[in-house]
Amino acid sequence: MELTNKLLANAQDPHVLLVMVLVAVIGLALLLHRFGRAILLRLSHPIPRLHAVLRSIDRAASFVLPLLFVQMVLRSAPDTLHGIEPLRHLASVLLILALTWLLMRAVRGFAQAVIAQYPLDVSDNLNARRIHTQTDVLMHSTMVLIVLVGLAAVLMTFPSVRTIGASLLASAGVAGLVAGMAARPVLGNLIAGVQIALTQPIRLDDVLIVEDEWGWVEEITGTYVVLRIWDRRRLVIPLQWFIEHPFQNWTRHSADIIGTVFWWVDYRLPLAPLRAEIQRLCQEVPHWWDGELAMLQVTESGQQSIQLRALVTARNSPDCWDLRCHVREGVIDFIQREYPQFLPRLRAEVDTHKEQATPVNPATPG
Repeated sequence: MELTNKLLANAQDPHVLLVMVLVAVIGLALLLHRFGRAILLRLSHPIPRLHAVLRSIDRAASFVLPLLFVQMVLRSAPDTLHGIEPLRHLASVLLILALTWLLMRAVRGFAQAVIAQYPLDVSDNLNARRIHTQTDVLMHSTMVLIVLVGLAAVLMTFPSVRTIGASLLASAGVAGLVAGMAARPVLGNLIAGVQIALTQPIRLDDVLIVEDEWGWVEEITGTYVVLRIWDRRRLVIPLQWFIEHPFQNWTRHSADIIGTVFWWVDYRLPLAPLRAEIQRLCQEVPHWWDGELAMLQVTESGQQSIQLRALVTARNSPDCWDLRCHVREGVIDFIQREYPQFLPRLRAEVDTHKEQATPVNPATPG
């Protein structure tokens, strides 16, 4: 770099020479990137995570390396060169932005490599969902921090911003309070994301009941959770809400679930044929019923009828819903076909032998 400084100082037209040197170093950087990329990708092939990171940062590295060489040339140029300071500042800003992009791509590549080792399309994907949730939330939280640090570094390259920062630090009492209050939602969601990643009250593909809505966790970002409702709507919930409010998680430890079906029938309905029919209905849909439980219970008795409850089990909540609808429909059809006289009805008893009194006309004498 001292050689570059001497050449620019002794050149008749230093601006033209500077442009030529910049073009040369950019070409050299791109050439180094091309050959270095091929060598590193081949050497890292036995290490899947490192290989994924290198592939992910490839495009960002093609900008970082030339900008780094450009920055080195501009820093070694004479300070007396016209327009050198704005060029240095521009190169610094571009280099910081490129490095921020590079770090974000590196984090994303590492996260994708971890997720790829734990596929979700297996019968028992509880551990895979745990890994996916931790990796996804930590990835988004880390990327948010990288962006914040990168933007702060860019702003600090401007002298006016540094002056404002110094004056704000001098009056840090009120300014710190205002900044803390303004940043509370962002920081709260960021901390909540770390808590969720470590403690995992929810995971990707968990079935939740939130605000009386039933759905699957479709996405967990650094600030919010997307819940896919059963009717294809999307419910977007801030991460901090899950730390501060109770909710139902139907797949916290396992996805299997017990479903209930209720009927009101007449007292005289025989229960043994109904139990056999419920067993048969479950057995004819093995893709919904897991074979663990199919039973009938009398849960309530009223003045006119009794309440029956069937308990059935399924591998997951969508299968349980379909199984419940199937059993409910099948039992109603069975009662209508075999025991229609025992459906709920309103009883009334009429005494036809009771003598009816003859009404008396008050206008009749005697």
